[in-house]
Amino acid sequence: MTLHKTPTPPMGWNSWDCYGTTVTEAEVLANAEFMAAHLLRHGWDTIVVDIDWADPTARAHGYNESAPLVLDEYGRVQPDPVRFPSAAGGAGFGPLAERIHELGLKFGIHIMRGIPRIAVDRDLPVRGAMATAADIADPANACEWNPHYVGLDHRAPGAAAYYRSIAEQYARWGVDFIKADDMLWPYQAAEIEALAAAIEAAPRQIALSLSPGRDLSAAHLEHLRAHATMWRICDDLWDRWDDVEANFARLARWAPLAGPDGWPDADMLPLGRIGIRAERGEPREGALTLAERRTLVTLWVMARSPLMIGGDLPTSAPETIALFTNDEVLEILRDSTGNRELLRERDLIIWAAERDDTRWAAVFNTADHAREVPFDTRSLGLGPAPAAVMDVWVAASVPVHAVNEQSDAAPGSSVVRISLEPHGCVLLRA
Repeated sequence: MTLHKTPTPPMGWNSWDCYGTTVTEAEVLANAEFMAAHLLRHGWDTIVVDIDWADPTARAHGYNESAPLVLDEYGRVQPDPVRFPSAAGGAGFGPLAERIHELGLKFGIHIMRGIPRIAVDRDLPVRGAMATAADIADPANACEWNPHYVGLDHRAPGAAAYYRSIAEQYARWGVDFIKADDMLWPYQAAEIEALAAAIEAAPRQIALSLSPGRDLSAAHLEHLRAHATMWRICDDLWDRWDDVEANFARLARWAPLAGPDGWPDADMLPLGRIGIRAERGEPREGALTLAERRTLVTLWVMARSPLMIGGDLPTSAPETIALFTNDEVLEILRDSTGNRELLRERDLIIWAAERDDTRWAAVFNTADHAREVPFDTRSLGLGPAPAAVMDVWVAASVPVHAVNEQSDAAPGSSVVRISLEPHGCVLLRA
């Protein structure tokens, strides 16, 4: 098989922002059932179980030192059968994946780079190789923030076999999507190549997402395209305006490089009911204002970033769920080109995209106060005199004014006046 490349950015749900390391099978299924009933027809189709699903002692707000991860005889992590009852008896994630596939959805899991420390401590054998976990481990290249794993020494016979063994297991379970963590900061080229090769050899198409993306340089672009479906371009993003605002510059750099050969990922959408048992904060409907939430979704869509919802879908507010079901907005994600930043001056940012004769312009206000701004339609990339301009989010027409002596445009163009909330945006189509 092959490492799966997607023609459009992946869209789904991830358990991290709401449940951290503690999500249960029942909670995963509740979100999958909600997605199938309400979001699948809008393009959302992937359910991802995030980190530490093998830890029976998982808790909110951090990781446990010396966690007794559930392993098989070959040092491969297995789902905790208390939180994931269908995994009992060595079934792994197979039964859960089958249930999610029955809903018409894809199933994904989070994994860590390397091999569990306790597999090394027990010196367990590597499936398919005359080697043990201790033979292939590289303790000097350990994850700095998760105490459960160390890297692999890819000069050692057996290291590649270990990655092949886990990829084969995930394929047998029915995994469609792998989020591989601790790969990009620092940039772990040998680990990325070995995992990608293992997925290529697995008997199932699997998409590969790489994290965490802190300080990721575009110098790695061709390597990323060769070995991944998508890759993070930032550290974890939470429901803080500063986190959202920082991604304007990152996405301006990466969006022109996005396409079916690889998708730069601006991280999950911390929208909806989050913090239930998460790493950060208490249960909440996200701290971003509704205007900021709309700005976040608009920027991610205009940049064609993958979209992974972080909030618990069944308990999220209707106005948040509505952000995920606007097909006129999601059309840009699926079917636009030329996605780019046009202008960044003081507190105003403009993005553009197009498809055939359709043009989109997103105008963002990063200021803390509201404003009304006139724009020459040519500056928005909408042409000198568009016949009609539509506000995509509210499905309302926007008046287009001819140039006169009071206009803010030169002869031959036209003007639209845009009202912007603090940290808000307007998304236009012409």
